[in-house]
Amino acid sequence: MSADAGRDRLSNRESEFVPLGVRIAAGWSWRVIIIVAAVALVVWTVVQVRLVVIPVVVAVLFASLLRPLVLWLHRHGMHLWLSVALVELGFLAVVAGLFWTIATQLSRGLNGLIEHSENAYRELKTFLLDSPLHITEDDINNYLGALWHSAQQDSHAIVSGALSVGTTAGHIATGVLLVLFSLLFFLADGRTIFFWAMRLVPTRVRAAVSGAGHAGWRTLSSYVRVQILVAACDAVGIGIGAAILGLPMVVPLSILVFMGSFVPFVGAIVSGILVCVVALVYKGWIIAFIMLAVVIAVQQLESHVMQPLIMGNAVKVHPLGVVLSVAIGTMLAGIPGALFAVPFVAVTNRIVNYFGDRDWESDLFAQGVQLTIDENSGRSSFTGPHAAKRDAAVVAATVAGGISDSTSADDDASDTTNGDGASDANDDEPRITKG
Repeated sequence: MSADAGRDRLSNRESEFVPLGVRIAAGWSWRVIIIVAAVALVVWTVVQVRLVVIPVVVAVLFASLLRPLVLWLHRHGMHLWLSVALVELGFLAVVAGLFWTIATQLSRGLNGLIEHSENAYRELKTFLLDSPLHITEDDINNYLGALWHSAQQDSHAIVSGALSVGTTAGHIATGVLLVLFSLLFFLADGRTIFFWAMRLVPTRVRAAVSGAGHAGWRTLSSYVRVQILVAACDAVGIGIGAAILGLPMVVPLSILVFMGSFVPFVGAIVSGILVCVVALVYKGWIIAFIMLAVVIAVQQLESHVMQPLIMGNAVKVHPLGVVLSVAIGTMLAGIPGALFAVPFVAVTNRIVNYFGDRDWESDLFAQGVQLTIDENSGRSSFTGPHAAKRDAAVVAATVAGGISDSTSADDDASDTTNGDGASDANDDEPRITKG
């Protein structure tokens, strides 16, 4: 009692001499400091192991795109590992084909591009020298030198960000192999990895964490698929405009627009400027302005029509949040930061909302994961009249698809065998018990 009385007296004296606002500010301050320190520690750790983190994150993005196709093939009777091998090899063939097309087409038109660029530069220089602006040749050279120096500094800052993995052949080969290796197991054994991770989570919060992971995975899958569709529409629209205007190298320019669109806002702007520059060099100012109008029209159609209709509620990130996340990601981590910023923000936003709304209380997938792990550990308490609730939760988790894939019950029924009649080795997956 004396200790409690002493604490009460100390609390009363503190409230007497320290205003309430100061105490609240102090309480918030030390909590914010701890959060910032924890985030800084995580970022520092990621930077130290960036050679591993970046390939694994790339593999996760690819897995969110390719896993539904793997499950579709497996659902139609193909062996799981054969489905994985076929999908991954097909994906590699598509990516290699895109880069091969860009390399061959650009190499054929490179000499013409250089020649037309030199002619355009001479015409612009003559126009400026003869204009009433009183610009001399030394002024032009100084402006070009300053512009080149600024471009070199900016490109160095972007390429050599905190998460830069280097450009040596060894770094590239290591990264590619790690992406392929990680993608292989994410596609084939993702559910086992998911349940292993959920076993590490304390029992009291396992349903909430598993449900949040499922919601984040669905958001990531939706983002990747929608981004591919939007990028394809950008490439087709700008490519058609370039072909109508008679620009050269339409196919490689369209592919560059497609690839650039994966960096929201910034990538589309840079790739559009590149197409307009080619139009200016080859066709002159009038065609360049028409091409610029086409680029702006396509991007406005994407921003105001396609993304709201296609993306809908899948990725709830305000356009300002997208721009700021890309800018901050580029400043902190260069090109990898620009690529990963928006999906990271989208997934984080969905997980925070999931916890804030306590969605796991009505999420049968989260409850099914909890029950499945408990049953395999011999701790299930759902018997007798409660068995219906257990079965409903397990069915929901099964239909949702293990590591957060949206599959059908047929897929999960086929998962009980490996396509050749053998039992699936993963006993931790939620099952539908057929009476």
